[in-house]
Amino acid sequence: MASFSIPLTGLQADSTALNTIANDLANMSTTAFKAQTTNFSDLFYQQIGSTGSGDPIQVGAGTQVANTETDFAAGTPNSTGVSSNVALQGSGFFVVDQGSSQYLTRDGEFQTDASGNLVTSNGYSVMGYPAANGVVNTSAPLTAISIPMDQVQPPQATTSMSMDLNLDATANTASTPASYSPSITAYDSLGNPQTVTVTFTSAGNNTWDYSAQLPASAYAAGGAPAPNTGTITFDSNGNLTDLNGNPVGTGNSSVTLGLSTAATGANPLADGAGPLSITWNLLGSNGQPTISQVAASSSSSSTPGSGSSLTSYTQNGYETGQYQSFSVGSDGTVTVSYSNGNNNVVVGQVALANVTNDQGLQLLGNGNYLTTRASGAAAIGTSGSAGLGTMEDGALEASNVNISDEFSNLIVAQRAFEANAKSVTTFDTVTQDAINMVH
Repeated sequence: MASFSIPLTGLQADSTALNTIANDLANMSTTAFKAQTTNFSDLFYQQIGSTGSGDPIQVGAGTQVANTETDFAAGTPNSTGVSSNVALQGSGFFVVDQGSSQYLTRDGEFQTDASGNLVTSNGYSVMGYPAANGVVNTSAPLTAISIPMDQVQPPQATTSMSMDLNLDATANTASTPASYSPSITAYDSLGNPQTVTVTFTSAGNNTWDYSAQLPASAYAAGGAPAPNTGTITFDSNGNLTDLNGNPVGTGNSSVTLGLSTAATGANPLADGAGPLSITWNLLGSNGQPTISQVAASSSSSSTPGSGSSLTSYTQNGYETGQYQSFSVGSDGTVTVSYSNGNNNVVVGQVALANVTNDQGLQLLGNGNYLTTRASGAAAIGTSGSAGLGTMEDGALEASNVNISDEFSNLIVAQRAFEANAKSVTTFDTVTQDAINMVH
């Protein structure tokens, strides 16, 4: 009888809604869990007649579950302080690999395995783009992100340096030449530190002679090579204008310092390292000179030119380094820090993916999703591109379940279930009354 079948469809649909709500509440603390909503639709209708005007008289057959809709809105990122944890904010999914299949997930509770691979809590590899010599190749196929935890970073000889300094302009009034000798620490091919000293000697008329060399003890038998010498000139405002007699600018903004050229043997340095040649850049990244000549307030009135000072310097060499830690940037770039102070070595970039219809994804549990024909194939990209979200290191995305909404939905679903149950008992009473009339 339809009197029984109709409320039974309601009971079945309401049971599904209650199960969905219960699952949402059970996963309130599940990392990156996405709340679901059960939606109903009516069943077919039977036409039992028509009105005098020809309008059909139709009776419904009940209800059914139309779909369970997933809310893919991002949850709040909660800081954990764990570098391997990554919270995804905005659209997209992480790509993880089981070995035979790839899945999508929002759960960024990653960790490293014994081999240094970045993996999920259930052991799936986190996929991304590889990097070679610190440069990510986003055109390469996805590969498992690997952290070089057991590797020693080999040393790198210094090949470039820059000094941010001011030469005291009061040296122009000195009766005898004033000199200033700042030093920087560079590294040779074996990773040993070498002290590079550049001596500036005032020559009058806003001109200074320079001479660069390593200490004599740094060289092998045979003695040190002749110092690298030259001249720099400033204008009346203290701006660097000429280098070795030519205007400073494109094509004349640096000096190559051959600091270990010796006639004896292939290893001119005492420690056996290879030749040390350094490009001294006199212009900064903004194209402006890093050396100026203005009067220094710290200059002694009795010793003109004594106020010259070195503010800072940069050089690109480093000694051997031990792995210390890694971090994931907002764009997914994975960088490693070493004990030698080399803290931004790029080893890969975490990839993100998106689908045309996220409601078509198949939920697999453990926070994983599988693409289907309904969802469309996953489009792979990088954070911030093609509408993909960004990442937050040291944090996890919280569940987006709203307890207030769930309790409201729970009350509605409970009342609907009770109403359908009441319909069944009412129809049972009516049926019993009809049977009693026969007797």
